[in-house]
Amino acid sequence: MFSSPIFWIALALALFWAVGAYNRLVRLRSAVLQAFGGLDAHFVRLLAMLAEYDAAQAGAPAQSLREALQAAATQFTASLAVARARPLHADAAAALSTALTVLEAAWAGTEHPDPPPPPPGPAVPPWAQRWEQHAAQNTPAIVQFNDAVAQYNAAIAQFPAQLLAWLFGFQAARAL
Repeated sequence: MFSSPIFWIALALALFWAVGAYNRLVRLRSAVLQAFGGLDAHFVRLLAMLAEYDAAQAGAPAQSLREALQAAATQFTASLAVARARPLHADAAAALSTALTVLEAAWAGTEHPDPPPPPPGPAVPPWAQRWEQHAAQNTPAIVQFNDAVAQYNAAIAQFPAQLLAWLFGFQAARAL
């Protein structure tokens, strides 16, 4: 049996398939991590804009809606830090998605007075317009991340590759 050329050919084909399938899973996982890196950069810019907003509102009397926005931003920052450490972990992605929803709801509930006039130079758009610009930039990054997650999850769910995914500990990721 072990001296049969058919056995050795079948073993070589199975080995080459396994190496190719493993490399495909690693490439797809890397694509998810890369897509999250782009999404993370967009979220960091959003948090910077929220910090500017908070600094501009520092002299205003404390409002419960503004405090809710600060709390939502803090929750989002913490969720982003966890997701940054484990972007493929389903619980981290779920927490980030929930924190983003809470942040969007908190932003929608606050009043957004125009920023103070800047020194001479380029004009700063109103806060609501800046939020919309960030949302428009974040949407394609979220779609790209979700597409990468869908491709990765589909690959680890296919039958022969499913065995390799189980063997090497590939877990299904969660989209935002």
